[in-house]
Amino acid sequence: MVTLDARRCHVDVNGAYIGLLGYPRTAYIGRPVYEFVAGGPLATEAEWQKEISAGEFGGQADLVRADGGVVTVQYAAHPAVVAGGRLVLFVVLHTSRRGRNMPEVPRAAATASTLSAREMEVVGLVAQGATSGEIADTLHVSGNTVRTHVRNAMAKLDVRSRAQLVAKVMGEGLALS
Repeated sequence: MVTLDARRCHVDVNGAYIGLLGYPRTAYIGRPVYEFVAGGPLATEAEWQKEISAGEFGGQADLVRADGGVVTVQYAAHPAVVAGGRLVLFVVLHTSRRGRNMPEVPRAAATASTLSAREMEVVGLVAQGATSGEIADTLHVSGNTVRTHVRNAMAKLDVRSRAQLVAKVMGEGLALS
């Protein structure tokens, strides 16, 4: 999972992305994503702005790994306005790395509006990068309760990971706090 700003610069990356490309976290933050794309940007600035204005989008890119190798990724992107700024959350759906391919995930008919208020609260904390233990401490509940809320939200939205859960909720334009 990667969060980019409106200028295509990395705002945050998760451990899976770091592991996929092999660079240290500090190599990403503040740098444009197209610096990691084999052959350069996939879109002009105007095309990028049009994509993020249109809403949810996806595609495929060849990314350059730290070891010089190239990995092909298929991604889904979900623009959202967070704290007054436009951010774009990218979730890798498939990769060409052996052992990393995931089956196609069907689009869920349910929407994030079907989540309970507590599930949305938990998803919001997940989006901020909090662990189940940290969420449990914040909400004064057990870790098992947090995991149950996450599992229920994932089931309702037919998603397979926390990253995809956050992306789906953000993609629907719902504010996460």
